[in-house]
Amino acid sequence: MPRFAANLSFLYQDLAFLDRFAAAARDGFEAVEYLGPYEEPKHRLAETLAANGLTQALFNVPSGDWVGGERGIACLPGRVEEFRAGVLAALDYAAALRCERLNVIAGLVPAGADIAALESTLVDNLKWAAPRCAGAGVRLLIEPINTRDIPGFMLSTTAHAECILERVGHDNLFLQYDFYHMQVMQGDLVPTFARLGERIGHVQVADNPGRHEPGTGEINYPFVLAELDRLGYAGWVGCEYKPVTTTTAGLGWLAPYR
Repeated sequence: MPRFAANLSFLYQDLAFLDRFAAAARDGFEAVEYLGPYEEPKHRLAETLAANGLTQALFNVPSGDWVGGERGIACLPGRVEEFRAGVLAALDYAAALRCERLNVIAGLVPAGADIAALESTLVDNLKWAAPRCAGAGVRLLIEPINTRDIPGFMLSTTAHAECILERVGHDNLFLQYDFYHMQVMQGDLVPTFARLGERIGHVQVADNPGRHEPGTGEINYPFVLAELDRLGYAGWVGCEYKPVTTTTAGLGWLAPYR
């Protein structure tokens, strides 16, 4: 049976951030994830998780000025020291929150940039980060993201992500497989998931079009989730979608899995 994590950067948007934890627990979620924890003191987040019986499934390594339009810095040659400091900050939070997965957002391709230099920077940063995360008992992930929602994103297909994994060559680097992003970019969702197998460290769900809850679009999520079980996926399924109305009202799709 799949285990679901509420993505609190997308769900329960009518509530203050720390109030979303209790709402997720009331609705039957056993874990949470979000873009990043860094605006809250780590001890307060740890207390909130414990008070609601929740597991911290995943969060992102610091990804630059998100509000200002940045979408990751891991591929940017001029931001290496900032990226590495961010990894150490993320590991500090991960220890406090008992979080076993960190996700790296690669970044946007600057106008006129040398793609080979961006890839080399990303690979070098991941070579630096993967063993440090391993030493802390944390899996490091990279995520392909579709270029319709984020034009110019550097890493947008599983094929490209596999190339990055091969170049890094460390057994503590995995893929975050978001079914929504991959439906937009390439389709063939379940066969690709099955082929990648143990290289996938976390999955996320949303339907297409609209990035709304499962059951609102073209992806056959009853089939997808059954296949995850059949294929032996035991990790969390992150619910990173935009509810059509309210989060709680849109959770009918989750009822068979509670």
